[in-house]
Amino acid sequence: MNWPAVPVLSAGAASLCGGVRLHGGLRYNRCILKAATKREFVPTISSGNDGAPASPLAYLRAADPVLAAIIDRVGAYAMQYHEPTFRALVRSIVFQQLHGKAARAIFDRLQQKAGGEVTPESILRLRPAQMRALGLSRQKLTYIRDLARKTRDGLVEFDKFPQMTDEEVMAELIQVKGIGEWTAHMFLMFALRRPNILPTGDYGVRSAMRKAYGMKVMPKPRTMARIAKSWHPYCSVASWYMWRSLDVPVEL
Repeated sequence: MNWPAVPVLSAGAASLCGGVRLHGGLRYNRCILKAATKREFVPTISSGNDGAPASPLAYLRAADPVLAAIIDRVGAYAMQYHEPTFRALVRSIVFQQLHGKAARAIFDRLQQKAGGEVTPESILRLRPAQMRALGLSRQKLTYIRDLARKTRDGLVEFDKFPQMTDEEVMAELIQVKGIGEWTAHMFLMFALRRPNILPTGDYGVRSAMRKAYGMKVMPKPRTMARIAKSWHPYCSVASWYMWRSLDVPVEL
């Protein structure tokens, strides 16, 4: 993956807070949320010792000490990607609001019933009753069939997505029934491999942020965006670590 070139934060951006060396005056526990959501601190940026841009992990470690601790605990970054195809988006729809194991079983049955290849044509050859018998809800089979029709008719063009901006991809995807912000975010992250997506509607990321930053309630999108301000342009990487911090396998 070709990450955006972002240099490391200089050591001069750090401060001491409660005996722990943190960046931007950020404190753990009660201070964390206050600093993260109201932060106006802009770190000094410098290149690494050899003048090369920092890696995503080096950048995130320097930008957010809470995230740095999570990175140390979780270990190497290992997001599993899918190709940005019709099949990948159907898979995301199947996985909506389902446990991973159950969703994988349903998708595998759908793929088998479709003749081993999930395409608009193979989906539309199936009758709704056949899809329902595989374990798909009436809503989800409606969503998948609507996506198949719109792809077949050229309203959704997967081959153009790599050249489109995140916002343009989102706009094209949400015209399909059942595809909202969450599904579009997952497709951008796991299929198009966009590095700077913050899935504010994802329960796992919200739960992880609540736990990591010592919040009493689940954060709303605005709070999440403020906390993640220092993660840019690597919000996707940081979000993966949020998922992993809860020891939840990330497979979509």
